[in-house]
Amino acid sequence: SVKMASLRVVRRMFCSAAETMAAPVSITRWERIKNSKAGVWCRSLASDYKEAFREMVVGAWERPVKASVYGALLGGAWACFYTKPDRSSFEAALLERSGQLGLLSPWIRSGSSDGHVQSLMKLRNEGCLRYLSLGVLTLLYHSDFDPDVTLYEAQCSNLSVPWRELPQRVLDVGFVGRWWILDSKMRDYDVNEDEFKHLPAHMQATVPPSVQQVENNERLHKESWLAVTMMEKLGKKEVENEDKTMTMLKAKQTHN
Repeated sequence: SVKMASLRVVRRMFCSAAETMAAPVSITRWERIKNSKAGVWCRSLASDYKEAFREMVVGAWERPVKASVYGALLGGAWACFYTKPDRSSFEAALLERSGQLGLLSPWIRSGSSDGHVQSLMKLRNEGCLRYLSLGVLTLLYHSDFDPDVTLYEAQCSNLSVPWRELPQRVLDVGFVGRWWILDSKMRDYDVNEDEFKHLPAHMQATVPPSVQQVENNERLHKESWLAVTMMEKLGKKEVENEDKTMTMLKAKQTHN
């Protein structure tokens, strides 16, 4: 009976072990996602980026000058892209320049500045201004028609302006927050060049004063505000009387 009991215990142990081995192993959702095709692809991609980042750090440590140049170029490109002007900035700058010229008399304002701004305002009112973003800068060019015009010439793709004519149609370049051609045209906008055409060539161009001339002008300006004493006036009158007396004596001697 003891042997039979021990055999029963051994048989139960083997049966329980077999049942345990035959039972399916439960897999979590995270493991199924990780072992799927998308999970394997994401893990390999993360491994590639990790290796590339490690190589970049090692290369920058070994070649600091080259890494500094690349970093400066990337930083400059990002700054240019971030400060790139757009359509609203150009319209605001154009209206501001037009207002500045409108405050001046036609006899004072520069003819080139006024003509450039008036032509841009005319194209803006006609809806013919176009903007082309090139990443780090913006090009402003003009077209022949407004985009809302329903004429055949405006809607036909075969009659559209070819890209090779774009350089001739460029009106301005927006870069690092400025419209460069508009700013250059507005330089000395309050000086009318036509008023100085009759002057000689050497008088048409002005030269900035030197440091000594500026100091001399400031000294004379300060002296002009000083009070004049009576002694100085009397001294000037005596000198003038002596000069008149000498002049009269010389005239008499010459007459005799």
